[in-house]
Amino acid sequence: MHRTGQAINSFLHTILLAFIGLCVIAAALLDAHGQNVVPPTATQAAKMPQFASRLAHRSSQQVAAMPRNPARFAHPPMPPASFENSRTGRADRGPLDSNDIYDNGPINGNTDAWDINFGFIVSDSFTFANDGNTITGMTFAMWLFPGDTLTSTELSITSGENGGTSYFDQTMNVTQGSCTGNQYGFNVCTETASFTGPTLNAGTYWVNLQNASVPSGDPVYWDENSGAGCTSTGCPSLASQSSIGSIPSESFTILGNGTSSCSFDSQHQLYELRDLGPLSGSNYPAGVAVDRAGNLYGTLSAAGSYAQGLIYSLALRADNWFFSSLYSFLGGSNGSSPDGVIVGPEGDLFGAASGGIQNCGRDGTSYCGLIYQTTPPAHTCANALCSWNETAIYQFTGNTDAWGGNITAFDSAGNMYGLSAPFLSASGAYGYGAIFELSPSQGTWTEKVLYNFTGGTDGAGPSSLLMGRDGNLYGTATGGGTYGAGVVFQLVPSAGGWTENVLYSFTGGVTDGGSPGGLIQDSHGNFYGFSECSTQSGGCPGTYAEVPAGGSPPPGSYASGVIFELSPPGGVTFLNVHSGDEEFCPTCGQWSWFFALTVDPAGNLYAAADGLGYYYPNYCYCGAVGKANDYRQLIWSYSGGFLGNLTSDAKGNLYGTVASCGPENHGMVWQYSP
Repeated sequence: MHRTGQAINSFLHTILLAFIGLCVIAAALLDAHGQNVVPPTATQAAKMPQFASRLAHRSSQQVAAMPRNPARFAHPPMPPASFENSRTGRADRGPLDSNDIYDNGPINGNTDAWDINFGFIVSDSFTFANDGNTITGMTFAMWLFPGDTLTSTELSITSGENGGTSYFDQTMNVTQGSCTGNQYGFNVCTETASFTGPTLNAGTYWVNLQNASVPSGDPVYWDENSGAGCTSTGCPSLASQSSIGSIPSESFTILGNGTSSCSFDSQHQLYELRDLGPLSGSNYPAGVAVDRAGNLYGTLSAAGSYAQGLIYSLALRADNWFFSSLYSFLGGSNGSSPDGVIVGPEGDLFGAASGGIQNCGRDGTSYCGLIYQTTPPAHTCANALCSWNETAIYQFTGNTDAWGGNITAFDSAGNMYGLSAPFLSASGAYGYGAIFELSPSQGTWTEKVLYNFTGGTDGAGPSSLLMGRDGNLYGTATGGGTYGAGVVFQLVPSAGGWTENVLYSFTGGVTDGGSPGGLIQDSHGNFYGFSECSTQSGGCPGTYAEVPAGGSPPPGSYASGVIFELSPPGGVTFLNVHSGDEEFCPTCGQWSWFFALTVDPAGNLYAAADGLGYYYPNYCYCGAVGKANDYRQLIWSYSGGFLGNLTSDAKGNLYGTVASCGPENHGMVWQYSP
């Protein structure tokens, strides 16, 4: 019995000693963990002594090892404003590049960042509007300790945050790009992971980063940007961290090949051009016209019941826009491929289309084109399917006529004025284009050619025409003039017809460029237009974007443009606004040019720039709309498709169109309300 009691006491003593030992070990481990705990955010780390001391000062060896110009990273750190124009990743705040299929906005670099190693997982959502998106990579921004380089991270794509169905999960090697120091002492660096990823259809997915690796074993933080400045469908992203839950979203771009390279800001989308008949995806909307009631009218080049073109309207009812198909072109001599509309004095629609008489061109067998008029049904329409009535009010007769022409203006008597197509070398009596008038008389229209350009100092190839507030006609021509680079002209009625005065001859040089177009007039009588520049003529100053790293300038000339103001009789002034400035076309830069201007009732001047350029090593399609009075105020940008003309209504709302854009990739009408 005594031995049994001793055994029990010995056993209990052993258990007690073991328990005490475990407690000591646990306490030591807890103490050690407490001394080396890694916080979930970078700003928390910057406040902890063991990390703050390393972030506050940088050795000369660390500075020398940093990418780009080491002098930029010398202590003290750069202020938050240093990220305003940083071109790291998507920091340019422009449209999607041709291989970007989701963009959650530019790098912030100054607010906070979230840990993606030491067991933390950060998840961000992304959305595809179309099917068939093949992911080929991802760019993101990391906050790193001075001297660190991110070598790899685990990247997964799932149906939910931190889980669900897994479409991709691999540890990826990453390439570190440029870095910029911030006020917390971190280096904010662009990282790129390239891989062969899944092909995903329309929907919302999650990208997850974890297990990041740097040789030093330091924490790695994913830059927080809250989605500000994002340009994609469904942005800003939802985001979460595995240990905390919902957090602000991060800076990243999903790379790949999608069914549409077009990005758009959903707040500006007014109506998506969809379900418009055969070949609707190949349409090129030509801009819209606005009537006195605020209704919009436009054309599509290959839609309608016969795939030959369509006239449509958009009417605002109770804050919703309602679409109506007004007329489907039949093709052939009845007309096809309409090129925009203008609203007549009585509310009828007028425009130009292909078709008419086959009596033009070098061999005399091409269609000469026609001018049409569409009117509402004579009776009250019971539904939205009632077609308007179309009449070809004039068919151009041959090469010496203003064939291929388009109407651009009305006068107070109801006469229409137009110009022949600027690129038809055989148009007009001398083959350099013509200005014409259509006058109504007892239900018919009579055409009269007012002026034939000779190709000399008077100009060649008319590109714009308007009726001035003084009753004279004003316009631009892309060629001719004193220097062969185009002119601004005036046509004044006289006893013998119309007399032309050249108001300005473009030199084709650095200051003014050439090939002018887009002439408009404001309520004060001032005229505005644009001209093109190229390296062949010395180029426009301050217009060239940076060639991508590892690339080289493309062959041929750079294209850009400049806006001018003409204030009679004060002459021409060239504004400090260039289509090649990155504020207008960040993707194509110097290979973009202006193609449309408009001025609202308050005198705000808006410009549209479009790019179809060779941005090494790929072609690019880009464009933007901005307030030209302040060219740094970019209001809308896109990648893919082509913009149509601009117009504004009596309230100052701005309207336009873009092809191959929108959720269904059929094009869309957009609105901007200042």
